[in-house]
Amino acid sequence: MMNKVAKQKFFEDVRIIDIAEEGKGVGKTDDFVLFVDKAIPGDVVDVQLYKSKKNFGEGKIFNLKQASEYRTTPFCEHFGTCGGCKWQHMTYDAQLKFKQKSVADALGRIAKINVDGIMDIIPSPADRYYRNKLEYTFSDKRWLYDGENKEDEALNMNALGFHIPGRFDKILDVKHCYLQAEPSNSLRNSIRDFVIEQGYSFYNLRNHEGALRNLIVRTSSTGEIMVIVVFAYAEQEEVDKLMNFIDAGFPEITSLLYIINQKKNDTIFDQDVIAFKGPEYIHEEMNGIKFRIGPKSFYQTNSIQALRLYEITRDFAGFTGNELVYDLYTGAGTIANFIAGSVKEVVGVEYVPTAIEDAKVNSAINNITNTKFYAGDMKDVLVASFVTEHGKPDVIITDPPRAGMHPDVVARLMEIEAPKIVYVSCNAATQARDLLVLKEKYDIVKIQPVDMFPHTQHVENVVLLVLRG
Repeated sequence: MMNKVAKQKFFEDVRIIDIAEEGKGVGKTDDFVLFVDKAIPGDVVDVQLYKSKKNFGEGKIFNLKQASEYRTTPFCEHFGTCGGCKWQHMTYDAQLKFKQKSVADALGRIAKINVDGIMDIIPSPADRYYRNKLEYTFSDKRWLYDGENKEDEALNMNALGFHIPGRFDKILDVKHCYLQAEPSNSLRNSIRDFVIEQGYSFYNLRNHEGALRNLIVRTSSTGEIMVIVVFAYAEQEEVDKLMNFIDAGFPEITSLLYIINQKKNDTIFDQDVIAFKGPEYIHEEMNGIKFRIGPKSFYQTNSIQALRLYEITRDFAGFTGNELVYDLYTGAGTIANFIAGSVKEVVGVEYVPTAIEDAKVNSAINNITNTKFYAGDMKDVLVASFVTEHGKPDVIITDPPRAGMHPDVVARLMEIEAPKIVYVSCNAATQARDLLVLKEKYDIVKIQPVDMFPHTQHVENVVLLVLRG
């Protein structure tokens, strides 16, 4: 049975005391918890509920009675509609404070770790135009703002932008995005204007029809630019016309590619890439090491902070030059190649075979000869025979996806007993779950949060574990 409080639709004078992982403000009334869109700790608000459960509800601000000291004016016209940058209405200093708190809370509550020694979060030097990759979607179902009548036949329903949260079929037509530097905005807007003028059909996400599907832009600190246009049901003449338009208008593009994807989903990992101009890759550079990035390659999307993250990882490990290192979830071998010059040998393991090929290429183009890479499911690769073959590691670096490490992998780390583990995570909650097990044999010596994604709730965290005894 739902309690009496949960049946209420309005709550007055709710003081916001915390912020939840998804960026909603948290308030309480009696034992009922309220998660409030766009509310910030320190706000006093009247709340209108739109979802109720027994002990908690979700709502929006009906009336802002008292504004938090952390409030600021969002700088993007799309704030509140777009699903990104949900913390733009909070000062950057406040964002850092609550990210640090979220890491400390997760490690303290879930892993039962003393977090008094947690280091201050490292801010991102740039809080705008910091991403090196964005993916836009073409759709003939534009998100309509209040006052727009969808029955108006003169209304242009085509959009090129981002998915609306919770709506797979609606796309926000983006005018200016503060996430990626030029030519990202100019390119997107020019392409949209051109294809509308030329009468191209935009993709219909329900019926799977239309010529234009996605636009992917990758930039790098080396000045190289990759643009990938993903078509669905387009004539070759349409493909060539658009690609020639992009080439002529943006000669700075060094890798201009396209893909024909007629599958039901947007993933391009199983699709053929066609080079229209230039090579099928660009380069990123970090501490003098070059990384080749293809259309399907994974690379940290904040290049400047990626360097800082890897420096912390290397410094936490405290290499002397003689170490055998296992780099788990190595991806394209970014960390492995970054630290190779500081150690005796690095053995990298990754689930995605194409990423392992990238890792090998990245070693080769830098003349790095002390790395080995293996593809396979971590829990199946990291077995006793693998350790027997390659040797017991002095240091294990692990950088798993958001879900954390599989319990079998954590169990293997407990068996291997490497003297040091450096655990890099993009999700402090799953990191804490794994640390709860590892702390039976390891001391947590250092904790360093790093902000990779300003104006979002996401935070990276690096932990140094040292084997006891």
